Amino acid sequence: MIIVMNSGATDEQIGGVVSKIQSFGLDANVSRGMERTVIGALGDERTLDPEMFNSLGGVEYSMHVVKQYKIVSRESHKHDSIINIGGTLLGGAKVQVIGGPCSVETQEQMDVAAQHVSDTGCKLMRGGAFKPRTSPYTFQGNGEEGLRMFRKAADKYNLRIVTELMDARMLDTFMKYDVDVIQIGTRSMQNFELLKEVGRINKPVILKRGMSATISEWLMAAEYIAAGGNHNIIFCERGIRTFETAYRNVMDVTCIPVLKKETHMPVIVDPSHAGGKTWMVPALARAAIAAGADGLLVEMHPNPCEAWCDADQALNPQEFASLMGSLRGIAEVIGRSL
Repeated sequence: MIIVMNSGATDEQIGGVVSKIQSFGLDANVSRGMERTVIGALGDERTLDPEMFNSLGGVEYSMHVVKQYKIVSRESHKHDSIINIGGTLLGGAKVQVIGGPCSVETQEQMDVAAQHVSDTGCKLMRGGAFKPRTSPYTFQGNGEEGLRMFRKAADKYNLRIVTELMDARMLDTFMKYDVDVIQIGTRSMQNFELLKEVGRINKPVILKRGMSATISEWLMAAEYIAAGGNHNIIFCERGIRTFETAYRNVMDVTCIPVLKKETHMPVIVDPSHAGGKTWMVPALARAAIAAGADGLLVEMHPNPCEAWCDADQALNPQEFASLMGSLRGIAEVIGRSL
């Protein structure tokens, strides 16, 4: 961290900053220029926060010179991490598509969906047993019964399951049904107590980007999970909130290469929630793979017209199979496989 002093800062004020740095067990280097004095904190500066210094007398501003996120950063791990999900690898040369309905509705619906997911060659299936909804009067999911139905349907076709955890108190229930991948939704990205809880288990975690979260905030949220000991983290871009109203969210394709530069963890994209309309999903999905995403989270329902939530963005089985075919061609062009 560096602390830049005002041009009129006194020796006493400079000494106060130095003492503050030393109180945290770090060394201080004072560099006096013609107009400004710059003080550098030497050591693990992650124990310091700019707010500690900005209010001190004589300080103009302070800033970190190293990234606050350490474990998830590319600096700490040069090679791409590959996440093992029950024998299915996510990351590296293989692109994975996680298909399935928005929510777990009935056993019949999940059985049919699992068959279609398996028939297209997917090894991972999505489905929400607990649903965060904007309105308290809409379908909130089938809860534990939904997990039971999901597990039963997926096991029939040897699929790994991905589902959202909203409440840390339900973590033991998720473990009971051996959920293969725990999803942290956009509304929970900065629920730090929830992040700490999934950090203490050895299960892959999909961390969705918050609706208005910056890349830095997203990476710091992942650091909460990693700091707890769980390094099986998958970033998921699902669209961010902007002023635009023509579509549900803005899929930030730019974040894919940025994350690939900043972190060694896999990056996937949810084109369904980004576009919010079925007709947009294939184009967004293809763009994500072309930009370097390691996978996709795609909504597919046996009969979208009868879906209990997010019907407008769900592909039917035929549309899903067609999308998978086009994605294989794109993956091949960029030297990967689907």
